[in-house]
Amino acid sequence: MNDWKGKILGACILLVVLRIAIGWQFLYEGLWKIQTQSTAKPWTSAGYLRNARGPLRKVFRGMTGDADQQNWLNAEWVTTRWETWQSHFVSHHGLNKQQVRRLDVLLNGPKDFRAALKALPQGVKFRGTLAKRLKFQAETGRLIIDGRFHLTPRERDAALALAPVEENPPPERREGNDAARKYQAALKIAFARASRLSFKERLRASLLGDPDRSGLTIRKRGSDVPMEIRLGEIELYRKQLARYEQDLAAAETGFQHDHVGQLAVPGFGNTIEIRTSLIGPIRGLEQELVDAAEKLLTDEQRLRGPIKMPATRIDQIDALTMWSLTVLGALLILGLCSRVAAVGGAGLLLMFYLAMPPWPGVPPAPGPEHSLWVNKNLIEIIALLALAFLPTGRWFGIDALVGHLPLKLKTKTSADSTRTEDDSSPEAMRAADQEPAGIEEGDAVQTDGDVVDVDHSNDTDDKPKPE
Repeated sequence: MNDWKGKILGACILLVVLRIAIGWQFLYEGLWKIQTQSTAKPWTSAGYLRNARGPLRKVFRGMTGDADQQNWLNAEWVTTRWETWQSHFVSHHGLNKQQVRRLDVLLNGPKDFRAALKALPQGVKFRGTLAKRLKFQAETGRLIIDGRFHLTPRERDAALALAPVEENPPPERREGNDAARKYQAALKIAFARASRLSFKERLRASLLGDPDRSGLTIRKRGSDVPMEIRLGEIELYRKQLARYEQDLAAAETGFQHDHVGQLAVPGFGNTIEIRTSLIGPIRGLEQELVDAAEKLLTDEQRLRGPIKMPATRIDQIDALTMWSLTVLGALLILGLCSRVAAVGGAGLLLMFYLAMPPWPGVPPAPGPEHSLWVNKNLIEIIALLALAFLPTGRWFGIDALVGHLPLKLKTKTSADSTRTEDDSSPEAMRAADQEPAGIEEGDAVQTDGDVVDVDHSNDTDDKPKPE
């Protein structure tokens, strides 16, 4: 019998150690992932989910919200993201009016570009396209370029040609020549200022105005029929993605699965290389915007900490994964709500298992591990489910302390209730009614039909003695 007790005790100790070991693995993984968020290479589950395999591949890829990162190639999506960040940045740091205006200029650009000019040269008048781009305000003495437009070099040259400057003019034309020189200097200053694009304009220029990215369509004058089409990198990337999905569905052998998506387009590279070349500059532009905005802050405002861009779907998944690992690991180690934590950990590992299941016909997960049906994730799932059926937290953990509190409260409540019921029973009430309130000296008390006088003078205790 003692031998069996020793074996059971040893098994219980090992089960507690197993719970703590799995909890430590969870806790360390979660804390490490959280710590990397402040480094140059923060951890993300994007790659794992994008490369999900098996019958649930589309489900896990859909969890990212944008598995192929095509949102970054949508100027409207990026613009909305920046505008949301702008409002949060202003409220978080408490920017004053001047800072708000400068931030708006960074993001949207100024309403116009100005240069000081007292008067236009005689005979200069803007016509046609220049009239829409340029204007002169005599009351303020400013030459103004509309902020919605940016002069092209050709338009600038046309405006300069309206007032040519002579090198050695005769005396009678020197005054007019000086006016032309001042006009050209002001125009060049305004043109230089107008050449500075806002971040939104740079974004649109990169995604919509660059023929290498957006493509180029040439049409005959007066006709909507395209004469020549040149595919841009964005459209080429989308075609590559479609080809990748087709090849992946048609792949039957492991070799074919391994080489899907590695087909390179001459001059552009494979799918991953094209995606990096397209999205990298947009992400870099976004970081440049954040850096420029932080330079507007005072030292006191910087102490409030940075404000991040709006979280994407993958950012939310990453945060949920990191904190789930951390919290579940801490609960398993402490033995607090150990059964619930075991079930939660098993569910989390089940998601990892189904994303890349080691099933026949499913491409193996990258790495040195080679499994069939059963891998490390499944083994831990089984172990956690076994722990969920056992009160290991009461054997060793905070559950042992918390578990006694309801029992003590229940015992105390039951005792009070029992005492109350006894006091309120009919027998107790009748006994209370029949009991005399008090006996004074000289009183006569009838007991069993006899009358007894009570004398307390010689009593040594509280009980009356009959004579």
